[in-house]
Amino acid sequence: MKVLKVPYAEKDEAKALGARWNPTRKSWYVPDGVAVEPFAKWLAGGAGSDAGAEPSSRDARAAKPVVGSKYVELAHACNPFEECAECKPKLIDSGWLDAHQAVRKLLAGL
Repeated sequence: MKVLKVPYAEKDEAKALGARWNPTRKSWYVPDGVAVEPFAKWLAGGAGSDAGAEPSSRDARAAKPVVGSKYVELAHACNPFEECAECKPKLIDSGWLDAHQAVRKLLAGL
């Protein structure tokens, strides 16, 4: 299985060639046994990638990275919902941690 980076506007073209949609990963892929040559322009990482590759967060309508007011890019792949000594100062400085705690209090009151 090869993961594809297919812009929303080109999804029908990829589907017609045999690409499949993975709703869990929210990405298109070429199933095993299907030739990847017709999908060359959408192959993730140029030469393609395996099923373990992480999809990036993208707006499907515009096919561009999603960056909001509380978006914080972390230096490594940690979980921001768990305590991380390396990322905590950046989350505090950005206001993300305060916003996260406010949402948790709000949800706890429901």
